[in-house]
Amino acid sequence: MHAMLALMADMHANREAFAACLADAQARHAKRYVFLGDYVGYGADPCWVLDTVMEHVARGALAVRGNHDDAVLTPNDNMNDAAQAAIEWTRRQLGQAHRDFLAQLPLSLEEGHRLFVHASASEPATWRYIDGPKAAARSLAATQCRVTFCGHIHVPQLYRESESREVAGGDAPDATEFPLLAMWRWLVVLGSVGQPRDDNPDACYALFDEERDVLTYVRVRYDIRTAAQKIRAAGLPVSLALRLTVGR
Repeated sequence: MHAMLALMADMHANREAFAACLADAQARHAKRYVFLGDYVGYGADPCWVLDTVMEHVARGALAVRGNHDDAVLTPNDNMNDAAQAAIEWTRRQLGQAHRDFLAQLPLSLEEGHRLFVHASASEPATWRYIDGPKAAARSLAATQCRVTFCGHIHVPQLYRESESREVAGGDAPDATEFPLLAMWRWLVVLGSVGQPRDDNPDACYALFDEERDVLTYVRVRYDIRTAAQKIRAAGLPVSLALRLTVGR
């Protein structure tokens, strides 16, 4: 059995999506978990999502902090109105243990030849978006690691850097196995578990076979209707419920 790593980002307090992805990863024999931030914001189940992440971390999972997690602790003026409203609501839900957990999370983690970060490896605390090869090159230039995993943009992307430092790539391949060949360096942008924005409403996460260096993007169906109803019932902006159904 290969050592299978499950990587998940941008859960955004979506219990239904996160639970579905965890169940799927377990069924595919994931041995370890890495969580790349934005556990809260947008959705209606921040406490459940954080409790679940905390349980996994207690059992050895890795986790980094995202910008929405950060905004719960330190107000952030750069967010749009819907995101801001969700953060203010989230602050009132969380207990001290949740805040303490978020506060101690690192912005990035290195393990062997891999780097885990929520946004860009270049200045992780400024939450830059990887929105094309130029931004990908900036992130890759900031680390010596062979593979960088990140989230933040809610759209799965894959970039590679050749020996001549040229960076190419873009939209991630569909759910086929994709070898991360040793001759190149790689930047793997995960899709979002809790609020996909690539016109596909299915939750998205990735599996990485550590022995074979093979990456698979996985899409998981989940109960969108319930997640959306909870957002409405909580009095959160209706736009946050509508986004889930269209994946945008």
